[in-house]
Amino acid sequence: MEAVRIVFQGDRLWLAERDLPELPAQAQVRLPEGHLALRVAEDHPVPEGVEVLGLREAFARMAPEAWVQAGRAYQWLAWEAGHRFCGACATPLAPAEGHGRRCPACGLTVFPSNATAVIVLIGRGQGADRELALARSPHFKPGVYSAVAGFTEPGESLEQAVHREVAEELGIRIQNLRYFGSQPWPFPNGLMVAFLADHLEGELKPDPVEIEDARWFRLDALPDLPSALSIARWMLDAAVEGRG
Repeated sequence: MEAVRIVFQGDRLWLAERDLPELPAQAQVRLPEGHLALRVAEDHPVPEGVEVLGLREAFARMAPEAWVQAGRAYQWLAWEAGHRFCGACATPLAPAEGHGRRCPACGLTVFPSNATAVIVLIGRGQGADRELALARSPHFKPGVYSAVAGFTEPGESLEQAVHREVAEELGIRIQNLRYFGSQPWPFPNGLMVAFLADHLEGELKPDPVEIEDARWFRLDALPDLPSALSIARWMLDAAVEGRG
């Protein structure tokens, strides 16, 4: 695999028509596969032929493999920026084995990691009567509904997190939990682990703090759905196609 340079200015990605010249970087990280991730200053002039886009906007403009590389670079840069000092004694961290960092004062060592979240698509009924439980956050675009998601808590398994999130956010219980897939989520540094499940009991009672609305939708009457870049949409597309 040929190494590439991936440049960010703040949270925005540089899309270049050609190779970029050497740049004065505020931060840079050599990724395990050899790519170089760079962050330049906010006031750095944007070279001719370079377009500056957020990662979500860039999705429609890039090959899937290139977009995944850019998201990976962004997550590594975000980790690097957030781990300059020791969390125990505030001493500047030094490079450690692999891609870790070690505190020269107290010995604390940290390694790159993700914030792990779970997402679950819940169904009930069979055939033409099949329905999906979808909800919308106040932060979604108007009219968009999606599967329920939330972060795992310390000491909790992925499965326990799914059952807890469903009970807290929708007020129902589920059964037949099964793994669908996973996706790195660079907004800013997540790993989304996706599951499918069947409704067991209870009526939808959405948490008013987290959920603006939640409903059962027939497969032939779904609302506006998340964009194609998310694993939530992949699950929904699979359900419509009968692959869920």
